[in-house]
Amino acid sequence: MIVDCHVYCFTAPDTAAGHATEPEHLGYWQTGYALHHQPAYRLRDRRPANSRVLLDPTPGEPLRLAGDRQFRVDRASNRLVWTHEGEDCTKQFLPPNVIEYSAGAIIAEMDYAGVDWGLIHVDATLGKDSAYLASCVGAYPDRLRSMAPIDERRISADPDAAIGQAHDAVRVHGFHALKIIPAYAYRAGRSLSFDDDSWRPFWDAVAQLGVPIFFTLGPSPGSSDPRRGFEQELWTLRRWHDRYPDVVASVTHGYPWRDYIEDGRLALSDGMWAPFRDCRLSLEVCMPVRIGDLFDFPYLECRPAVEAMLMHIGADRLLWGTDMPFQNRFCTYRQSRQFLEKYCGDLLSADDLRKLMGGTAAGILRI
Repeated sequence: MIVDCHVYCFTAPDTAAGHATEPEHLGYWQTGYALHHQPAYRLRDRRPANSRVLLDPTPGEPLRLAGDRQFRVDRASNRLVWTHEGEDCTKQFLPPNVIEYSAGAIIAEMDYAGVDWGLIHVDATLGKDSAYLASCVGAYPDRLRSMAPIDERRISADPDAAIGQAHDAVRVHGFHALKIIPAYAYRAGRSLSFDDDSWRPFWDAVAQLGVPIFFTLGPSPGSSDPRRGFEQELWTLRRWHDRYPDVVASVTHGYPWRDYIEDGRLALSDGMWAPFRDCRLSLEVCMPVRIGDLFDFPYLECRPAVEAMLMHIGADRLLWGTDMPFQNRFCTYRQSRQFLEKYCGDLLSADDLRKLMGGTAAGILRI
């Protein structure tokens, strides 16, 4: 059984998608395009452009959007564009020709690549519409599972509302996991840690729901070193996990691999894996979408990281994920399988490969 533990279904950025208004939803995309590492360019001549102009550069102010950039969906080319100083610009945060991604679209990709199951991830940028996600699962109940969208900004400020969201998602819509992105709470100034006391009522409640919780982590607030900041957040997660040892928890995307590149290779250390020792935390193996623009398929530069993950974490706590359709910026869906199955195959026993490519995820999701 092949399980991709990281796929998406979403409506277009100029739809409400569970937000209060369509412009509010589009604003999340504008922030994403401003901050994402993909290069921006001018449409007129494909010369480099600056996506940071999508933000208000006022010094000392919280992150705010620049309101005069005409950030919009271009239906003719199925991409997001903006205008600055008379020049139309874009970047391929979304892969080419993708402006929305239906359940049928991911199923077609899964069929062609030989993938049996997909776990739909959620993110406020992509949408917060539980009914839409439930319809995706309902259309393909034997192929798709879904995480539940939670408004992280409300967890510390209004824990009862956040608890209600989680309860309804699992008990009413039948979702199979929760997704938490602490950065949304940090960005809103709600807290500086997802393990501080203000989050405790939420955690105490959702721990009783009996579903796995997936964490998308970035650097800890205030950190000047992204690598060290990420590892600090992992230690926060480990402390959280020690407090809730019966809750199945996993880290999405794997490590922020771009921050670990030195002199054209991944700089790894035994210490970076320490938060995963002697516990049940699991980790996603998801590399092409993060560094596929820096290394070419078959990503042989990633073999040492795969070997280290097997050694320090073990295949029984590793989950294959792709970030479909975003990984299509750099490789095909089949290649994201081949990278591990064919070009890292000598590192894996048959049992390790079975666990990594679906067995571990199937156990977590009770497939």
